[in-house]
Amino acid sequence: MLQARRLGRELLVGVHSDEEILENKGPTVMTLAERVAAVDACRWASKSIPHAPYVTSLPWISHYGCYYVVHGDDITSDSDGNDCYRFVKAAGRFLVVKRTPGISTTDLVGRMLLCTRGHFIKSLPAFLTGQEGAGTPEELKELAQQSLQRIKDYATDETGLKPGPDVWTWTSSQPATDDHTLHPEGTFDHLVPGKTPKPGQRVVYVDGGFDLFSSGHIEFLRQVHQMEKEEGDRRGWFSPEQVAARLEQYGEDYEPAYIVAGVHDDEVINRWKGLNYPIMNIFERGLCVLQCRYINAIVFGAPFTPSEPFLRLLPLGMPSAVYHAPTTFIR
Repeated sequence: MLQARRLGRELLVGVHSDEEILENKGPTVMTLAERVAAVDACRWASKSIPHAPYVTSLPWISHYGCYYVVHGDDITSDSDGNDCYRFVKAAGRFLVVKRTPGISTTDLVGRMLLCTRGHFIKSLPAFLTGQEGAGTPEELKELAQQSLQRIKDYATDETGLKPGPDVWTWTSSQPATDDHTLHPEGTFDHLVPGKTPKPGQRVVYVDGGFDLFSSGHIEFLRQVHQMEKEEGDRRGWFSPEQVAARLEQYGEDYEPAYIVAGVHDDEVINRWKGLNYPIMNIFERGLCVLQCRYINAIVFGAPFTPSEPFLRLLPLGMPSAVYHAPTTFIR
């Protein structure tokens, strides 16, 4: 979707129904509602179109004011074996982008069934500088450069072209332990400069593992975003006078809250959940959070317990509130 968004001014995303997918491909893992929620939460999607036909026709895309249809470089066929995009291709209104490198559904299922742990990353900073991983020094360096570039690409605004979320890493001075009452020291490092809090915005903090980033994670972040809008409304944030004042003074209007999302290290999650959790490593999970429109900044390697010393050190400002979803762990 990022590649598609960069090709135009808006990106409308058609989402097939469960029934159409079952007929043409097989049963879905996520329901239509869950898939629509995932699209709506993506920063680069302008609008989702539920119940999009499996075979894309010219009248359909023209109805929504779209000229081009964008798809990955894989072949997609309907139940009869025909190209799903044959009509738009014949009209010269089809654009191809490269499939996103990384893990597939097959990879994730394999990790779950085989209980492998080879996907874990011990230190994201080391991984992003070619000091961790399997391969030759040249291969590790190339992988590190590609991975850092993907983080930079994901840390863009709704156009996919300008700076978006601010990206930081936290490196603790101590390894993960079972004692969550400890408040180890650590350091913040700026990984990708992005948009910082604007005057009057409330900085709020959320954290989690965000493993297998799902509709539940999305709904949690959406609710935080909505609750902060309601808090802003109580402060008069959306009054015509305040809106006009921001436009006059800063040249733009903006949301009342700046939401910072902390993402835990693989070691931290494994310490608490065991087996081969997390199924996705910190790099993969971080990208999932980074593309979400409900966050403004991300901290890779955030501690399991957001202690007051950690929050006071947060470069984006001491949070006014900390949100967390219900959990079975005592934090």
